[in-house]
Amino acid sequence: MYAVIRAGGKQYRVSEGDTLSVERDVLGSEKDGKVELDVMMLGGDEPKVGSPLVDGATVKAKILGEERGKKIIVFRRKRRKQYKRKTGHRQNLVNIRIEKISV
Repeated sequence: MYAVIRAGGKQYRVSEGDTLSVERDVLGSEKDGKVELDVMMLGGDEPKVGSPLVDGATVKAKILGEERGKKIIVFRRKRRKQYKRKTGHRQNLVNIRIEKISV
């Protein structure tokens, strides 16, 4: 069985035991290093699609740790105006492991 979850404006296809990195801002309320995520679709023998979420379905995950993502360069330029701005950005990420998909 697998589930499609929504986290931070992105969708992830997960099954039990998977590990993934999601944006830290998404996981606002964590208790004891555990978090519950919304389910948009359940897959398997009988798929269930929510509108937008599947009623009564949750994915429980355990927080493994935090890290920072790869640095990206943001460069802005206007031609013929001598305007240039260069900045960098690193996203804060949280590594989670999917513990249980419950219906």
